[in-house]
Amino acid sequence: MPIQSEVELREIFGHAKGRAAQKQLSQLEPHSMRFIELSPFMTISTFNQSGKLDCSPRGGAAGFVKILDTNRLLIPEAKGNNRLDSLVNIIETGKIGCLFLIPGVDETLRINGTASISTCPEHLAHFAKEKNPPKACIDITIEEVFLHCAKSLMRSKLWSESTKIERSKLPTMGQMIKDQLQLSEEPESQEAMLKRYQPLL
Repeated sequence: MPIQSEVELREIFGHAKGRAAQKQLSQLEPHSMRFIELSPFMTISTFNQSGKLDCSPRGGAAGFVKILDTNRLLIPEAKGNNRLDSLVNIIETGKIGCLFLIPGVDETLRINGTASISTCPEHLAHFAKEKNPPKACIDITIEEVFLHCAKSLMRSKLWSESTKIERSKLPTMGQMIKDQLQLSEEPESQEAMLKRYQPLL
């Protein structure tokens, strides 16, 4: 039977207590700033006016997301496949959720806020030394920030060598897309794909 209300949900799970209920902040402080500075990977969640959702990965050298002040972040929009799902969603609703990860650390950092797409020269100057400087960046005004406990990453053993699999256990990206789209041409090999990606990194 599906749960229909928060009241029903709380009857099963109860309410957050103590630190879990109190840890939500409205701006960055030294620990959350340090977390962002050490993070080489994050995901962003967005939605459009009709409620269609998107969750997308972003990565770079540790600290690739720039901190403007305790309430502002800049995420470089690196060259990708030009679907622009997240960016279009931001234009439509101006909302974003972020999850920052650090390899070897089981805690994560969650940030929610408003966002816009910026081509401001002052903003892009933060990324001018990159090998492939971005044409635009995501300008975030923070509304909520809090550390997320380690349990989910501990359960998954995400950083453990024992949970890593050989890439060969999955078909190549080219093969999977060929099968999904029922394409007739030969799929791109993993080696060719990696070679094609290298100039864009």
